[in-house]
Amino acid sequence: MQALHETEGRLVENIVHFVRALRKAGLKVGTSQVKSAISAVAAAGFTQREDYYYALRATLVSRPEHLEVFHQVFQMFWRDPEFLERMVRSMLPLMQVMAQEENSPKAAQKRAAEALWDGASEPQDQPEREEIEVDAQLSWSQNEVLRNQDFEQMSVDEQAEAAKLIRTLSLPVSPLMTRRFKPSKIGRRPDTRAVLRRSLRKGGEIDQLSLKVPKHRPPNLVAICDISGSMSSYSRMMMHFLHALKWSPTSDWGQVHGFTFGTRLTNVSRALAHRDVDQALEALGRHAPDWQGGTRIGEALFRFNRDWSRRVLGQGAVVLLITDGLERGETDLLRAEATRLARSCHRLVWLNPLLRYDEFSPKAAGIRTLLPIVDSFHGCHSLNSLADLGEAFATSGDKKRYQDLLQVH
Repeated sequence: MQALHETEGRLVENIVHFVRALRKAGLKVGTSQVKSAISAVAAAGFTQREDYYYALRATLVSRPEHLEVFHQVFQMFWRDPEFLERMVRSMLPLMQVMAQEENSPKAAQKRAAEALWDGASEPQDQPEREEIEVDAQLSWSQNEVLRNQDFEQMSVDEQAEAAKLIRTLSLPVSPLMTRRFKPSKIGRRPDTRAVLRRSLRKGGEIDQLSLKVPKHRPPNLVAICDISGSMSSYSRMMMHFLHALKWSPTSDWGQVHGFTFGTRLTNVSRALAHRDVDQALEALGRHAPDWQGGTRIGEALFRFNRDWSRRVLGQGAVVLLITDGLERGETDLLRAEATRLARSCHRLVWLNPLLRYDEFSPKAAGIRTLLPIVDSFHGCHSLNSLADLGEAFATSGDKKRYQDLLQVH
């Protein structure tokens, strides 16, 4: 590690600027953490670069998956700023090209680069350098690459673009037949009541036979979404998807209810009632304080069945269970509550982002418990996986495929 110049006077300014870069890279850093970082660096000393690194990492990083992003931002932050600008301008075209290839840059590196390069201006006296030309033929498939890309591997800008594309998706569903009837000229059942009413007006004479057909109505949709740390990126995209289904003028669904769970169950249906998606997600964050917490699937389903099942699952509602199935509690409770949920709804569809792996196998106890209970099993890790979700309501082939894996493992 190389020694740093004495910059005590700009200590706070440098740390605050570094925290801004971390936030742009996707890390949640609060004001209290910034104060702790300043105190830690001042106490540990800042004559060596490693003193900065470990003091800041201990106070600003709260999750293991954020260590790589922190490391990338730190490595770029403490280099020469002019060198960074030159490096960025030469690497941006290469990053666009590499995005088309199989081995794309890591999400941590991309988010770190965007956080530090955001708003960078072109130097006035920059020496001439060799210009890099990018083949325009590679740019036509950028949208297709984004549709196949994993939500977890997306950069900040790519996540924002994916959220816009999600609003164009739909989830078609067939209407449900009710017990009520309506008049129809092509019905197969006689409308006895209408015939008798008409005959009373004509002195008991029946001159025309009235027919009727069953009424149809759109089914309700209930989403129970896992917002634990392992599901954070996917949960946010699914909230965008639910909001789009609720407010889309072409939606085939009736009422859309949303529930989140980590360490506890939260009803976020009122948050989704905001027409503006930004206001809806902001309200959702306030209503769900256990975001990125632990996972207790069985307990969450128990509370849903006890407190909300009779309120929202009447009249043939369809339930989307959005979780990776990594249960930390007892599987006996999970099996009992999932079975009760499946019996209470018209259809129970499980969306699992772990299906992004081609070699996925149901080895976790929670996954093996849920698979025989749900009606269908699908992925929710990319835009294309959400676009293909309509097949969940037309086939149960995926469920059979993974039930066969249960016999193997």
